[in-house]
Amino acid sequence: MSWPGRLFDMRDTLVRMVLLDLAGLGYLLFVPHSTSTPTTTQWILAALAFAVALAAHRRPVVNLVAQAALLTVAICLVDDFTINQVGASWALLEITMRARRPRTIWLSAALLVVVDLTDSVGDTARQVASGVVGLALEVGVPVLLGLVIRANRELSRQAVERAVAEQRQHESESRAARADERSAIARELHDVVAHHVASMVLRVGVARHVLTDLDPRVGEVFDDVHGTGTAALAELRRLVAVLRNPDGVRGDAALTAIEPSALPAAIGASIDRARQAGVTVEADLDPAIGSLDAVRGMAVLRLTQEALTNVAKHVGTSALAHLVVAVRDGSVHWEVTDNGRDGVPAGVPVGGGHGITGMRERVEVLGGRLEAGPTGTGWRVRTVLPAVAAAAPVGSVPREREAPAGSPAPEPA
Repeated sequence: MSWPGRLFDMRDTLVRMVLLDLAGLGYLLFVPHSTSTPTTTQWILAALAFAVALAAHRRPVVNLVAQAALLTVAICLVDDFTINQVGASWALLEITMRARRPRTIWLSAALLVVVDLTDSVGDTARQVASGVVGLALEVGVPVLLGLVIRANRELSRQAVERAVAEQRQHESESRAARADERSAIARELHDVVAHHVASMVLRVGVARHVLTDLDPRVGEVFDDVHGTGTAALAELRRLVAVLRNPDGVRGDAALTAIEPSALPAAIGASIDRARQAGVTVEADLDPAIGSLDAVRGMAVLRLTQEALTNVAKHVGTSALAHLVVAVRDGSVHWEVTDNGRDGVPAGVPVGGGHGITGMRERVEVLGGRLEAGPTGTGWRVRTVLPAVAAAAPVGSVPREREAPAGSPAPEPA
C-alpha cells in the first residue's frame, strides 16, 4: 500500500497524530500571528491538544470530547484558537472514518457545531452567518472526507470478498469437473478395459485346464499370462476405486504406492517378466532402494516396467537392456539403456503410444526431469528423482518439457 493510502489506514492512527502534532508545532513556531509570539495560554492549550491526540489516538470518541472541551476553553481565553479548532476537526475525521454506527458520526458533528457556534454568541446576525459558513470547513469537510474514505474502504472490502467468492466458485467448478472426468474414466475402465482383461484371464485359465498335453515352456507362458492378467485386474479395480473416491488418497501421485521393503522384489519380478519375453536384462540395483518412500518407490517401479516393456516391444527379443537404480544423497538415479536392433541405431518407432509421456508426467510430479533419446546404437531413458524435501508438492500439475533441440522425438509405448 502506498504512503498516501496508509495515511488513512486504521492501523496508522498514531502516525497521523504525530504528523498532526508536528504540523501544529510548526504553525506555532513559524506562522506569523496577530501578536509577536503565541501567548503562554496558547502554548498550554496547544500542548494539551497535542498530548490528548497522542494518548487517545485509538479512542476517537474520547479524543473528540477532549478536543472539543479544549476548543471551548480556547474560544473563551485566546484570540487565535486555530490549533484547537484543527485538533477538534481532525478528531471528527477520525470518528467518521472509524465509527461503527452512523449515529456516532452525526452526534459528534452536532457536538462540534455547538462548540463552534459558542464563538458567535452575542455577535450580530451577519457575524453569525459568517460563522455558520465557516462550519463548512470545520465540520463539513472532515465529515465528507471521512465518508469518502469509509466508502472506498467498503468497496475494497467488497471487491476482496467477491474475488474470494469467485475463486472458491472456480475451485468448486474445477473439482466438480475433475470428479465428473474421474467418474467417466472409472466407468470406461470398469465397463470396457476390466471386462476384456477379465475375459482374457478367464480364457487363459480355461486353456490351461483344457490343454493337458502342453510343452512345459508353453505352460509357463500360460501361467505368466494368467498371473499378469490377474495382477492387472487387481490394479484396475484399485484404480477404479481411487477414481471414484479420490479423497481416499493423498493426491494423484499416491494413486499407486508400494511398501518400501517390497520394492526390490517388485522390480525383480518386472525384470523376470522381461527376461521371459526374451530380453536380456542386466540390473544394477542399489540396496538402498528398499528404504525409499512409497511414492518414489512406485515411480521407480512403474518407470522400470514401462522402459523394459518398450525395449521388448521396439527392439525385440534380441535386445540387451541395462537397468541402473542408485540412491545418492537422497536422490534416486534411474536409467535404462538398450543396444538397439542387432547393432543398428534405434529409430523412432511408428505408433501413437503414450508411454514416454506418462513417464515424463510421473517424473515431473515428483520434481524430476525425464530424458529419453538415442545413444550410440540404442536408446536411453533416465531421470533423477530429487530427495523428498526438494521434490515438487504431490498433486501439482506437471509441465510438458520440450525435447532438446536436434534430438528425435521420444519413443512411444
